[in-house]
Amino acid sequence: MLTGKIALITGAKGGLGTAVTRAFLDAGASVMGVSRSISAGDFPHENFTAIAADLTRPDAAHNLVAVYSRIDILVHVMGGFAGGQPVEETSLDTLEQMLTMNFRAAFYVARAVIPIMRRQQSGRILTVASRQGVEPAANISAYNASKAALVSLTQTMALELKGTGITANTVLPGTMGVGPNLVDPAQVAALLVHLAGDNAAAITGAAIPVYGSH
Repeated sequence: MLTGKIALITGAKGGLGTAVTRAFLDAGASVMGVSRSISAGDFPHENFTAIAADLTRPDAAHNLVAVYSRIDILVHVMGGFAGGQPVEETSLDTLEQMLTMNFRAAFYVARAVIPIMRRQQSGRILTVASRQGVEPAANISAYNASKAALVSLTQTMALELKGTGITANTVLPGTMGVGPNLVDPAQVAALLVHLAGDNAAAITGAAIPVYGSH
């Protein structure tokens, strides 16, 4: 369903990123997979290009995108988790780490990609937030806040891009893994593929829960 589309996937290797990259390749997209450490051998597919980059630096996203004249889909999977302490015991380093990995990197890459999509008058921007971005849990305040910021950023982009042919949506996975109370990463990846396709053109500004069946 994505044949002929060019997708930029951040956090393309490891955990959910691997499932998302494979799903987009299976759907026919040409994938530029970005991670700090990634190689062509990680996804042996003729439509896969590996790009090693650190998107926590403001200039990295700009330099990455500058060489491309077309990007149809941005899937921002990159993120991180740290926590375990109440607010008063949470270090400033943890706060900065969560804001940078889960919010600032998304801002940097979206800021770089949107002008390309505006010129195309089409595009899909997809982010992976978290259930905790809308339903905070105790003792992970920095993580909660960074994912809430990502939800807000995505919905703001949807408002700003109305009428341009570009949509922006986020998904909110619960705890992922294999088991009766966990969310299968393949299901999250399948939802992202659907949101990237033409059949989802009317969906924008959505924050879609993927909490599992229990």
